[in-house]
Amino acid sequence: QVQLVESGGGSVQAGGSLRLSCTASGRIYRNDVMGWYRQGPGKQRELAATINRGDRTNYADSVKGRFTISRDNAKNTVYLQMNSLKPEDTAVYYCNALVLTTDLTRLEVWGQGTLVTVSS
Repeated sequence: QVQLVESGGGSVQAGGSLRLSCTASGRIYRNDVMGWYRQGPGKQRELAATINRGDRTNYADSVKGRFTISRDNAKNTVYLQMNSLKPEDTAVYYCNALVLTTDLTRLEVWGQGTLVTVSS
């Protein structure tokens, strides 16, 4: 019913920047919260950042001051600007969305993940 397509991952040296994008499509009536989670090697999936329709944001302490999440409601797209990247930011980054579908069903949807590799 609802799909998330991510882009923007890749490899970068420490101190560099990357920008991730994620677009939601399908039977969306309202896209409430969008966010990014990440899973590093041998680690559990963890929150990176979320943003609601009113642009209220929430960040993990580990990314505060370096990452910026934003969204374009008209495009159902969320972005994650990642600056001052560190090797410990290496992870698969997953887009997440909490949506209300056109038949008024609440869904939590995950993207397929995009790999970010930061070398020292």
